[in-house]
Amino acid sequence: MSQLVQNKRADFDYELLEKQEAGLVLFGHEVKAMRAGQASLKGSFIGFKNRGGQAELYLRSCYVSPYKQAGPLPDYDPQRERKLLLKRSEIKRLLIKSREEGLTLIPLKIYTNRSFLKLEFALARGKKKYDKREAIKKRDIERTLRSLTKRR
Repeated sequence: MSQLVQNKRADFDYELLEKQEAGLVLFGHEVKAMRAGQASLKGSFIGFKNRGGQAELYLRSCYVSPYKQAGPLPDYDPQRERKLLLKRSEIKRLLIKSREEGLTLIPLKIYTNRSFLKLEFALARGKKKYDKREAIKKRDIERTLRSLTKRR
């Protein structure tokens, strides 16, 4: 399992409650671009769509740059919605939980599992400003302690 793309701000901006993985529906050149590290999860999120009475999950605002060796791709949208592959029961459970107050689905990373690309996402609650300040303070204290222990 090798990690291809990571959402670095997810842990800082959100309190991650429950992690899960899903498959992605991608074009061939998108897979090659992701394996080459030409993608970004910054600002992306997961949303629901109702299709024929069934809810489906989609990855939105994920930027996958066009693969250079694929040639010109005139109709390609780098930020198109990409469908997530999950069981109906899992989608239903996530839909119920995300309707709770303040919960959202945040993509964390895209990685390879054997020859497949998988998306790890989390059910999360947004952090308040004071929570973020506490995290910064804690990180600074740990950094100073590490530097003090290295000197001795």
